[in-house]
Amino acid sequence: MISAGLGYGLKQAFVSFPTHSVRLGPMAGRGNASVNHKAYVAEAIGTFWLTFGGCGSAVIAAGFPQVGIGLLGVSLAFGLTVVTMAYAVGHISGAHFNPAVTMGLAAGGRFPAGQIIPYIIAQVIGAIVAALLLYAIAKGAPGFDLGKGFATNGYAEHSPGHYDLLSALLTEVVMTILFLFVIMGSTHGSAPAGFAPLAIGLCLTLIHLVSIPVPIRRSIQRARPDRR
Repeated sequence: MISAGLGYGLKQAFVSFPTHSVRLGPMAGRGNASVNHKAYVAEAIGTFWLTFGGCGSAVIAAGFPQVGIGLLGVSLAFGLTVVTMAYAVGHISGAHFNPAVTMGLAAGGRFPAGQIIPYIIAQVIGAIVAALLLYAIAKGAPGFDLGKGFATNGYAEHSPGHYDLLSALLTEVVMTILFLFVIMGSTHGSAPAGFAPLAIGLCLTLIHLVSIPVPIRRSIQRARPDRR
């Protein structure tokens, strides 16, 4: 969730940086159509992995009796999906894997505005395919009930800690701002080369460690449908 104010704030925060900031777009900003298509495919694959690996860890593995990975495991899973795919396809697309990241980077002058919609379309396609595959796997468990939660966001009775809407909203906004801050800082031309995926993945892990109890539905606690 990125507001106009957030975009302006990010742009102001980085306006004093040198002009050699890394542009997180298709192959360092080249406009070749075939290169752009490769970037879109990379975004779809990366978002697929983020959705399948992160949400899949919550739906399938988090609450498995006696050996479930729990909150810590789910948080690490999200971070690891970003680290692995950022190294795998970051040189092709910039490794956004999230419309909020794409919009925030564009607002901060680090991504071409004309690529926002194609990137978001690719990300949505990747996420939908991952969700469908995850659903096809999860429904194979005895007693599966989609209504019990499917790694979805929520508040009140749909929040593990029963946090209200304001708490969930504040959590989403603050964590998004800090996530973009880390992304833009770690990918800047003056930052140590090669470490951006680690910084971004660890940041996402920390975000989930802090925020899972607030807006994430109880599927993380009750991932297996037969677990009470």
